[in-house]
Amino acid sequence: MVKSGKQARRAGTLADSPSHLMHRVLQLALDIYAEEAGTDGPTQRQFAVLEAVSVKSGLTQTDLVKATGIDRSTLADLVARMTTRGLLARERSSLDARAMAVSLSAEGKALLDAARPRVEAADRRIMGLLPKAKRDGFLELLGELAASADAAPEQAKAEIKALKKAQKEARKAEKAARKAAEPDKKARKPKKAKAVEPAL
Repeated sequence: MVKSGKQARRAGTLADSPSHLMHRVLQLALDIYAEEAGTDGPTQRQFAVLEAVSVKSGLTQTDLVKATGIDRSTLADLVARMTTRGLLARERSSLDARAMAVSLSAEGKALLDAARPRVEAADRRIMGLLPKAKRDGFLELLGELAASADAAPEQAKAEIKALKKAQKEARKAEKAARKAAEPDKKARKPKKAKAVEPAL
């Protein structure tokens, strides 16, 4: 039996930990997904890649990282394995010769078409665990958290850039302060007394 929210909160610190609760919910969602997708269906991440590529063919792996939220190294491995299985095709991007553009193969499209109703069934099961009145709010909150996750890398880059700029300014200010505190070298040197020539 699932405890109500108030009962769960009394259970201890884990019940008050958003990271722990989200991890538990993720496990539940992935279990439901696996049951509905079946052993012949794509994994949740494979489905995300297939769906993203179906929306816009010719995405680079960098584009796919942004579209799916899957980290770069995991995505590169995933795309390589899906290409080997014949689900995706890769070719040099027409926009960037260094990048590979990814598109759906016929097999990939067939797998995606077969998977969509199963994924929708998994989503219905997950949402069915919540009261109807809370479902829209739940999706809205998930959307906000996902948007924060999408913004995190850019925000981290901006913070690093700001930190480097602040450090550079601090070094400049420190150098200027040292220079201002240091007396003029000429002023520090004692003046040599001029030799006085004896009168004749």
